[in-house]
Amino acid sequence: MTSLTHFAELVLGTVLALLPVTNPPASAPAFLAMTERMAPARRIAQLRAACCYMAGILVTFLVAGSLIMQFFGISIPGLRIAGGLMVAGIGSAMLTGSADRRPADAGDDTAEADRDIAFSPLAMPMLSGPGSIAVTLGLTSLAKNWIDYTAIAVGIVAVALIAYATLRLSGSIVAVIGRAGMNALTKVMGFLLLCIGIQFIVNGVLGIATDPAIVRSIRDAAAP
Repeated sequence: MTSLTHFAELVLGTVLALLPVTNPPASAPAFLAMTERMAPARRIAQLRAACCYMAGILVTFLVAGSLIMQFFGISIPGLRIAGGLMVAGIGSAMLTGSADRRPADAGDDTAEADRDIAFSPLAMPMLSGPGSIAVTLGLTSLAKNWIDYTAIAVGIVAVALIAYATLRLSGSIVAVIGRAGMNALTKVMGFLLLCIGIQFIVNGVLGIATDPAIVRSIRDAAAP
């Protein structure tokens, strides 16, 4: 009974730790803007794939995250900067994209409707970005055996299911606000994503600048 309680506590703790960082409601407007021209069935398929990718990415970092980052020499600040550049690029494209699309651009509309957004940018870095990966790496300190790792993995899958349900329900907004509303929402979300991406970069740079090893090296270099 004690082990079952511990298992449930780890699952719940994982959900409570990851949910505020993944923040599916905050991704809903961007998801709607990026899938505006997709058929409902394709939008749902892209969302389903994105949530599977999200769970896969986080479970991979749960099991082998430290090894992967050590092997490639990647730091959390570096991960934040890379994710920030990706998010800022997406935001910039959404902000500067033409809102006035002509009917003659059928080929462009088809290409946009067929593009795959499941892995990037939806799963990575929007749902499983640097913050989620950092939290997952932190959760590994709570795992003592394979049962603990299983509990954390179950929590990650639960968060992915919550993200799927939240973003799927948001699809009904498209029918309410219409094309003009979606164009306006795309511009607003593009600006917000640009700001979020830049903030990721700022956080990454600050993380590097305040790293004790780097501060110590600068102090040693500046010492007479």
